[in-house]
Amino acid sequence: MSFVIIAGLAFPVVPHPGAWYQFPVIPGLGEKAKIIFFHVPTAWLAVIAFLSSMIYGIKYLSTKELDYDVKSLASLQLGMVFVILATVTGSIWAKFNWGSFWNWDPRETSIFVLFLIYGSLFALRSAIENEDKRAQLSAVYSIIAFLTVPFFVFIMPRIMVGLHPGSANDSTAGPVVDFKMNGNMMIVFFTSLIAFTLLYYWMWKLRVRSILIYNKVFKKLV
Repeated sequence: MSFVIIAGLAFPVVPHPGAWYQFPVIPGLGEKAKIIFFHVPTAWLAVIAFLSSMIYGIKYLSTKELDYDVKSLASLQLGMVFVILATVTGSIWAKFNWGSFWNWDPRETSIFVLFLIYGSLFALRSAIENEDKRAQLSAVYSIIAFLTVPFFVFIMPRIMVGLHPGSANDSTAGPVVDFKMNGNMMIVFFTSLIAFTLLYYWMWKLRVRSILIYNKVFKKLV
């Protein structure tokens, strides 16, 4: 018996020849292709989180309500978590496919640059004590930072020569996710994508609530 794992949930599977749920072998990737069920959704959520951080940053600049800064911060923090998860899962895949955890492939380099860009925002926030000024500068920074996300995630890895599928030297270059999978794999992939998106929303709501509670308690103590 084996298990198919989707967003942390394990579903038992008893394989037999010709089973409807068996996944086809993707040329050059084989069984290792199944990491897309975790790796791609984490990268997707990093983009969603950074987009959300920018949107709430814009809302703060429009209204000057600090609750929007809290929502932007919560999105930023989760974005960093998912960037790290995407990097770690991608590195594990690279070890088995390319022989080492890190190869400075354009896609690896681009996500590392995004990690530095958004990591700098945490340093900026910690250096400013006035919450209104901190919120304002953070909002402006999150807007400018997100302008780089489409380039580093969707454009740069595809216009440069690299090892990652979809690079400029890949003769079969297609979408960021190459859908050379049967209907069963598509179902599992999109189920995973939806499950991870719902997980992100739940984590974001929880994080916003915890920050608001912390701020109220901290202000009372001060």
